[in-house]
Amino acid sequence: MSHGLRVGVLASGEGTNLQAVLDRVHGRAAIEVVAVASDRPGARALERARGAGVAVTTFELDGYGDRAARDAAMADWLAGHGVELVVLAGYMQLLGADFLRRFPDRVINVHPALLPAFPGLHAIEQALAHGVKVFGVTVHYVDDGVDSGPIILQRAIELPEASDADAVHRALQPLEHELLPYAIRLIAAGALRRDPDAPRRVLVDPQAMPEDG
Repeated sequence: MSHGLRVGVLASGEGTNLQAVLDRVHGRAAIEVVAVASDRPGARALERARGAGVAVTTFELDGYGDRAARDAAMADWLAGHGVELVVLAGYMQLLGADFLRRFPDRVINVHPALLPAFPGLHAIEQALAHGVKVFGVTVHYVDDGVDSGPIILQRAIELPEASDADAVHRALQPLEHELLPYAIRLIAAGALRRDPDAPRRVLVDPQAMPEDG
């Protein structure tokens, strides 16, 4: 994309994944984070965005008649900032089909599990309850299911003795902070495409990958 990629980020909490995006891709390789929104006015992610000079706002559900109305307002705000890619970085709300139609194949999410295993909330706790020995992170396109969209990137680590969700989360965060910015870079480079024979399969064009990929 010669004109660059304008990114909007949705976050509900601390914003460490947002910070990774700001640190690793914002203002580089023609990628610019132009808007950050949250469903929680106290989210630290908003503070991080303000510190980087990025436009911020809050869309609390109580301020709208229903989720669809809130999503429509949020989509309008993002579109008003020229957002081309919406990144969910710890955004704890589902997005409706109407929102996703506004940004077709242009909404991605990072999830702390190796999808399709353990979708939804409390993924790490789900994995621990199943006694898994390998944990991981997935970056995927968002569809109107729950963590069910096509997978872009995954990475795993072995934690055979894991028993504490917070400890697992700390171990997974460096993977999140690497994979999410890298997925944005792949999209900006035009390196991703769907396999025509298996549309859920996302292929990476090695010739279009960032040089330090």
